[in-house]
Amino acid sequence: MATDNGHAAGALNYPGIGSTETGDAPAGYDRVLEQAFLGSGFEVYRRVADGILGWELQRRAGLRVRAGSPRAVPGAHVVSGFGVGPFRLDAPCQVVWVHEPSALDGPQSAGFGYGTLPGHPARGEESFEVEISGQGEVWLRISAFSKPANWFYAAGGLVTRAAQRNVTSRYIEGARSLAAEGTTQ
Repeated sequence: MATDNGHAAGALNYPGIGSTETGDAPAGYDRVLEQAFLGSGFEVYRRVADGILGWELQRRAGLRVRAGSPRAVPGAHVVSGFGVGPFRLDAPCQVVWVHEPSALDGPQSAGFGYGTLPGHPARGEESFEVEISGQGEVWLRISAFSKPANWFYAAGGLVTRAAQRNVTSRYIEGARSLAAEGTTQ
């Protein structure tokens, strides 16, 4: 199913579906925007783009990933999990937009955004994009907006924000690894 703006829809549980694609966020949601320089050149760009679109960025951040497709495509469901045993927390999401890399050289970006589904500890959206500039510089951009899904997660506000910062820094380290090595697939 698609919304009137062409984004995938389903049981997404927040307003502003697809807003990470444009850099917007609904009122009342906390925002995250992190950027990191990854290197230079189309080889670096394509390695990171392949890793982002193939869920490798989440895996390198230490998350267990169960996805409905081997690559991010609009409408695909993915569950990222962290923790151990009975302390594992699953975070179900649905991909709402995707940018594939162009076969042509030139400034461009590739990545995807996904939104939370019921059962996720937050309500909102997060995106992962790699961009190559006209000068060949490669940058990672992580954008998110969220708020706690219920009173329980809201009560752990400081812990929740610290966990989000920690995972975001692990995404950045994962992207740096992809820039240097690429994927093993």
